[in-house]
Amino acid sequence: MVKITDVARRAGVSPSTVSYALSRKRPISEETRQRVEAAVRELGYRPHAGARALGGSRSNVLALVVPLRAGIDVPVVMRFAVSVVTAARGHDHDVLLLTQEEGEEGLRRVADTALVDALILMDVQLRDPRLPLLRSLGRPSVMIGFPSEATGLTCIDLDFRAAGEACVEHLAGLGHRVVALVGSPPEVYVRGTAFAQRVVQGFTGAADRAGLASAVHPCEATPAAARRVAERLLREQPALTGVVVHNEAVLEPLVDAFARLGLRVPGDLSITAICPDALAEGLRVPVTSIALPAAEVGARAVELLMRKLAGEEVPEATLLPPRLTRRASTGPRALA
Repeated sequence: MVKITDVARRAGVSPSTVSYALSRKRPISEETRQRVEAAVRELGYRPHAGARALGGSRSNVLALVVPLRAGIDVPVVMRFAVSVVTAARGHDHDVLLLTQEEGEEGLRRVADTALVDALILMDVQLRDPRLPLLRSLGRPSVMIGFPSEATGLTCIDLDFRAAGEACVEHLAGLGHRVVALVGSPPEVYVRGTAFAQRVVQGFTGAADRAGLASAVHPCEATPAAARRVAERLLREQPALTGVVVHNEAVLEPLVDAFARLGLRVPGDLSITAICPDALAEGLRVPVTSIALPAAEVGARAVELLMRKLAGEEVPEATLLPPRLTRRASTGPRALA
């Protein structure tokens, strides 16, 4: 492996001069710079990412803080991660993954060692404990999600509040008067996860405005929990005819549970969901849904970071409007 000392020897300068010439951190004569650059080309020298960063240059690495903890649907998270990695490579950047368990310590570690140029954070909470540190790090960042106080931050996400509203409005437009939300696992709400809370806000707000009877039921991400929730819904809301599902892991078992309980979809019960299109399309009864735009969110998050790294002004808030696709799972409320 070619080292900086090899470049210095070839160019007839000190290693520190090579570092300054490459990082442009200090003024170097044009003749010296050209000798260093020629030596770099001849030897095929490529600075290590960490060395470039410590020398004041770009590491061409982004950190992605990925939530890998209870209540999070890992396949959906990985769709976002893949989109970030793909978009970053298009800008000649690599991605360093940090798991959520590392939390503030992980952010501080990568920032203090200058391993990365910028950060993307997922699994944002309404009162996210990472915000004070994020504001103090001095590195560009983008949050996929919106905390309750986002001033001075750059955030992007699907407009989950509008998504919850759109599902209810679709059902109300079909004549449904009693609706329920089968939501994320309880621990997601306990943490104050922003996207889950905003779906609830949109769902309940739209139901109230339309004069619908409504209820919210968090659900563990297991088939057994889906069966229990289906039974509870019919027991507590016997006039129920419309369901919104915001829990990818239980969508299919929930549809199956309703079928075993003797309900026809959509004859007796209309179901909508906020989930990936591939999941909604692939069910026995294709489900009317609002897509999770993972590819677009990831790509635009990276684009925002690239613009920030270039010193450009970017919007603090980017909310993607929900897109509802009607499929076979929703229909007019059956008249008694």
